[in-house]
Amino acid sequence: MSQLYLLHKPYRVLSQFTDEQGRDTLASLIDVPDIYPAGRLDYDSEGLLLLSDDGELIHRISHPRHKQPKTYRVLVEGQADQRALDALAKGVTLKDGPTRPAKVRRLVHSGLPEREPPLDPKRHPDTCWLELTISEGRNRQVRRMTAHVGYPTLRLVRVAIGPWNLDGLAPGQWQRQTLHAPKRPRTASPARRRR
Repeated sequence: MSQLYLLHKPYRVLSQFTDEQGRDTLASLIDVPDIYPAGRLDYDSEGLLLLSDDGELIHRISHPRHKQPKTYRVLVEGQADQRALDALAKGVTLKDGPTRPAKVRRLVHSGLPEREPPLDPKRHPDTCWLELTISEGRNRQVRRMTAHVGYPTLRLVRVAIGPWNLDGLAPGQWQRQTLHAPKRPRTASPARRRR
């Protein structure tokens, strides 16, 4: 059995438990000893963060080889057109090479709570929401992808990692799940010799 913690990381919180600069960290949100995040979210990103005290589970969740799909809701500047959506769906070439194809769609509503502090509508009067699902985890990848197709990201919220999602968690809230590891197949014992 392993314990997995699902946390809705708010905006401007580091995905770690300490910070020499005095910024908000996970320690202000979850007081469970000896747990570590499986992956991370940037300081200015929000959403689902998975934590555990099981190193093997953290590796299985976060290692790119396991290709856990990650779904993001992204508020971009401007009205993303079909050309941009098609480019994201096919994969774009960034400075560190081509991305894998993404699942992408426009959303009428994000279904998310307002960010604290909220975006200033006077500074950003023309925006739209996209949902992107990727199976990679490059540094600031979603932000770089949307900027590459001409629509800079203003707000980024990860809503799912593999089978886990944010459902029912407000910013700063967390819940614990107990995972039962799959049973290893029994190896057949060597046949006994007959006398």
